[in-house]
Amino acid sequence: MSEDAILDVDLLAFEQGSPAQRAAVVDGVMQSLRTGFVYTEHDLSETLLDDAYGYLEQFFGLEQSVKDEHVVAGSNGQSGYTGLLVETAADADVPDWKEMYNWGTTLPEGHPLRKRLPHRYGPPLLPDAVLPGMGAVMVEFHERVLDLQRRFLRMIAVGIGAHESFFDTMVQDGATLTRAIHYPAMVAAPGTEHVWAGEHGDINLITALPRATAKGLEVRLADGTWVDAAPPDGRVVINTGFMLEHLTNGLIPPGWHRVVADPEQPGDRYSVVQFCHPTPWTMLSPIPTCVTADNPLRFPTISAEDRLDQVLYEINLVEDGRRVESTNP
Repeated sequence: MSEDAILDVDLLAFEQGSPAQRAAVVDGVMQSLRTGFVYTEHDLSETLLDDAYGYLEQFFGLEQSVKDEHVVAGSNGQSGYTGLLVETAADADVPDWKEMYNWGTTLPEGHPLRKRLPHRYGPPLLPDAVLPGMGAVMVEFHERVLDLQRRFLRMIAVGIGAHESFFDTMVQDGATLTRAIHYPAMVAAPGTEHVWAGEHGDINLITALPRATAKGLEVRLADGTWVDAAPPDGRVVINTGFMLEHLTNGLIPPGWHRVVADPEQPGDRYSVVQFCHPTPWTMLSPIPTCVTADNPLRFPTISAEDRLDQVLYEINLVEDGRRVESTNP
């Protein structure tokens, strides 16, 4: 089997299997994450996924003026609606051709994180006024996928030589963000390809993609080649981010990817991803099990909040400091 293969693993076997089965699943996870990607069995409700995707397609089909009413000023793309041609890959000068809707977890008013970061922890702007019932589905989707990601991180914790619960406290009240994305149908000239979202890695620990309505997600392997992310039916795609690379001292690389329109599947593409973040006051410092004579310390310590703010600027979401001017039509 190629070292660059994206493997299909079974989270439920890790949770319910024998010690030998658990060890085999962890081995598969760690091998697959050499690519920054892995597929996993899951227990998410297909009905919930159907409902969430149905509502989100309805929202993105609304008049632009209605969608613009759901922009949350000052959130830097962390809540509510973000229009086309705004977010930009960190190394790119051309914005991505996608529109997004973002929501996350609300904390009580007296919680120190909500006082400190109200744009990340205040009540999400839910579009029930235009699509009654959508908000409840969005909140349930967020919580169910977050639970799945917490559980998946336990396999990674074992794989890096930490206790199974290593990430549990780290992601409790984390700045985890769920993002629905609409990639509008585009026709590329013959012999060319239309890139919906440029090459990039995610900033967070891990990202979950339970479903997409069309092909297009591509993974960059270590040798620079691009391959389709093609999970078996009913699997969740997991990819790794810069914060996990930092904590593991580079043992687990980020999953580099892009989204390219497939000429064999013309039309729009919808996906919903969730970025699993640690609590903002987490200090990102490589853990001792990942620092060895063969893999000496590579990364200095930085807070999760500061690292996220760095990347929000790089990807053009800081509203009063955009490095690339929006070309939103």
